[in-house]
Amino acid sequence: RDGFIKAIGPADAIQKQFSGETFQERIDCSGKCILPGSADLPTASLYFPDLRASLCVQLAGATYMDIHQAGGGINFTVERTRQASEEELYSSFQQRLGCMMRAGTTLVECKSGYGLSLETELKMLRVIERARRELDIGISATYCGAHSVPKGKTASEAADDIIKNHLPRLKELGRNGEIHVDNIDVFCEKGVFDLDSTRRILRSGKDIGLQINFHGDELHPMKAAELGAELGAQAISHLEEVSDEGIAAMATARCCAVLLPTTAYMLRLKQPRARKMLDEGVIVALGSDFNPNAYCFSMPMVMHLACVNMRMSMPEALAAATINAAYALGKSHIQGSLEVGKQGDLIIISSPRWEHLIYQFGGHHELIDYVIAKGKVIYKK
Repeated sequence: RDGFIKAIGPADAIQKQFSGETFQERIDCSGKCILPGSADLPTASLYFPDLRASLCVQLAGATYMDIHQAGGGINFTVERTRQASEEELYSSFQQRLGCMMRAGTTLVECKSGYGLSLETELKMLRVIERARRELDIGISATYCGAHSVPKGKTASEAADDIIKNHLPRLKELGRNGEIHVDNIDVFCEKGVFDLDSTRRILRSGKDIGLQINFHGDELHPMKAAELGAELGAQAISHLEEVSDEGIAAMATARCCAVLLPTTAYMLRLKQPRARKMLDEGVIVALGSDFNPNAYCFSMPMVMHLACVNMRMSMPEALAAATINAAYALGKSHIQGSLEVGKQGDLIIISSPRWEHLIYQFGGHHELIDYVIAKGKVIYKK
C-alpha cells in the first residue's frame, strides 16, 4: 500500500486478512520465488560514449594506469562527456538504467565524475536529478568530481578547487532543491589523489552533509580503508589491495566494503579478500561498478562471480547485493529486504529455488518475470 509492504505471511492468512480489499493487480507466484530487488553500486553509468577501444588495449596487455597516463580511460571519456548535451547524456543514461532494471536492480548509485570541471560536473548531476525524478528505478546520487586530476593541475590544486568552488555550489543547489546529492567519492590512488588530498575532500563533503563512499586500495595499498574508518565513511569500494589493519578498522567502524568482482575480472586484478573480510566481521556489499571498463548491467552475474572467484556462499552473495548494498547507501532501514514497512522493491523469478538467480550464469531476461519498485510493476517479461 502506497509503495510499502503491508503484510507478509502464508497465502491463506494473507487472503483472509485482505479479503475485503481491492487490488490494482494480482500476480500468481505459484512455483516461483520472490526476492528483494538488487541495489547496484557504485556505477558510473552516466558518460558519453562507451570505451570499447580501452578494452581492446587492455586485452593487448596495457594496464589500467598505462591507459590513464596516456590520456585514455577517464580522460578520454571526460572530453566526450564535456562535448555532449544534457539530452544526449540523458538518453544513453536512461537506456543503461533500463538494462539494469530488467536484470533485477531496483536501487542504483549513480556518479558524476566525467566532468572534472564544475560546469560539467553540474551538468551530469542535473541529468542524474532528472532521472531520479522521472524514472521508476531508485537512484542515489554521488558527486565524484575527484575522479581524476584535471590536466594542468596537481592533486592538491584540484582538491582546493573542489573544496573552495564545487562543494559550496553543491550545498547551495541542494538548499534550493535544484539538485539532490547523497554521497561524495574520491579516487584515492597512486598517481591520482593521494591520502592527504582525499582526506581534505572527504572531510569537506561530510561537512556539507554528504555520506562518504569512495574508491580505495584498488591498484596500490594506500591505507584508504584506515582513512575511511577514521572519517566515519559509510562505504569504501574496490579494496583489492586492502591491508589486514584496514580490514580490522572497517569492521570496528561498521564501514561497508563494496566489492566489485567484475572490475577485478575485467582488469585482471587480484580478487578482493572477501572471505577474510566476512570472517573479520566487515559488512560486505557487492556492485557491478558499471563503467566503460566494467560494462556489466547484471547483478545476478556479479553474484555468480563473487561466489566463484571470491568464494562467497550464495546466501552471502544475495545479502551482499540486497540489504548490505542498501546499507552502503544509507538506505537499509527502508530498502534491501522484504519486511513489513519497507519499500516494495522486489523481483519474481520463474524458478522454485531462489539459488537459480546466482547459479545461472547469464540469460537472466529469461529467469526474471517481474521487477517491482515502490509497489509498482516496472518490468514484466
